[in-house]
Amino acid sequence: MRNVRIENISITNFKNVKYGTIDLVTKKEFKGNILGLYGQNGSGKTALIDSISLLKSIMSGQKVQNSFADLVNIDSNNASFEFRFSLTNDSDIAYALYSFSLKKVYSDNDDSHIKNYFSAIYDEKLSISRYVDNKNVLAKQLLIDTTNSETFGPKTKYELLLNNFKETEIDVIVAKKLAYKSGRSFIFSNELLKLVNEKCTDDFILEILNTLKQYAKTNLFILSNKSSALINFDTLPIFFRIEEKGLNAAGAIGIPIESYGMIPYSTLKIVEKVISNMNIVLPQLVPGLIISLKNLGEEINANGQKIVKVQLFSNKNSKEIPLKYESDGIKKIVTMLQLLIVIYNNSSVTVAIDELDSGVFEYLLGEILRIISDNGKGQLIFTSHNLRPLETLNKAFVAFTTTNPQNRYIRFINLKPKNNLRDYYYRDIILGEEQAEDVYEKTNNRMISFAFKEAGKINE
Repeated sequence: MRNVRIENISITNFKNVKYGTIDLVTKKEFKGNILGLYGQNGSGKTALIDSISLLKSIMSGQKVQNSFADLVNIDSNNASFEFRFSLTNDSDIAYALYSFSLKKVYSDNDDSHIKNYFSAIYDEKLSISRYVDNKNVLAKQLLIDTTNSETFGPKTKYELLLNNFKETEIDVIVAKKLAYKSGRSFIFSNELLKLVNEKCTDDFILEILNTLKQYAKTNLFILSNKSSALINFDTLPIFFRIEEKGLNAAGAIGIPIESYGMIPYSTLKIVEKVISNMNIVLPQLVPGLIISLKNLGEEINANGQKIVKVQLFSNKNSKEIPLKYESDGIKKIVTMLQLLIVIYNNSSVTVAIDELDSGVFEYLLGEILRIISDNGKGQLIFTSHNLRPLETLNKAFVAFTTTNPQNRYIRFINLKPKNNLRDYYYRDIILGEEQAEDVYEKTNNRMISFAFKEAGKINE
């Protein structure tokens, strides 16, 4: 299986990003691949994480949540995205360029007062290229283009992918319409890939298509604000990716932490393994702390499935308390720790985390990121407000949002080796003289003070 990395993301008309493009490629001397995105509130940081979350749904062949359609920029009817991937193995490196558009489509024949709608994925394109020993053996070629055909083009690639089987044309048309109506990708739909895997004889093309889908399903993880918000509703999301003899699994499971929770018996072994892994690292981050999962009994639910009653506890200095009494910072560390372990050890994994710093002590955060950037194998994409990592990460790992919605993401220029990136960022916020775009929309302290005073008069 090839190792997959996201190398570039371009976003158009999504949330408050009219246009933004950002490279995630770092220099070869770095083992880890990290991108930390910094910027003012409401300047497009979460839009980047949301676009990756959308990508995961699409390439996994899942239905895209309706809520994504609400994120199309208010001044546009659709949003568009482009992702460039590298796919490497021991013998060569391939590149894939995947683009698509998103729009809100209202359901037909809806007589209700509230119109139902879905997130439609359309105008998909997938191009590929291949290099062996740094020599281009397959120039960039458009493999699938869904924009101007009832099936897809180019015609030569249609014939290649389906091995000239004319009998499949009706099946392809049906698969394309079904994918659109159900808010799914056509290119990564089970229906199309089943046909291609049956008919296509080009092993390289099959490998690329199947690798991208498998990457999205098992190697791409998103810890969004929604995931973090679950902690406030007394649920701890535990992410996992395990590859060992007799146990291969990837995903996430939410465990209630207010009291006990019920989980399928089939996932008990996975959760126990994840907690065991975390307890190797956790006491090094929070001295003396480990967590445990107590099995409070088994029963059969209404569907006849075997379930287990469990409760999470924290153990520090031989004192055990329910995990619910720990701080939100501890809970956040526990939630993302297994993902950080996977990034450190697995080169094929990408993890995107929104507000990585939320509740985490800034010095600890900086040290964790420095360790991953020095020795980690996977890819980490995160947003943050905490500026400590700017003092520990190489500048190659950091990008910034701007106040310009037409050019949302930039890398700093004119940086000298001796520059402290944190101080440099502050200086640019205050002076705004170094970069082509402003990175902070200025606030007026006098007007802020006046606004506080005026707001207080409401209660007088």
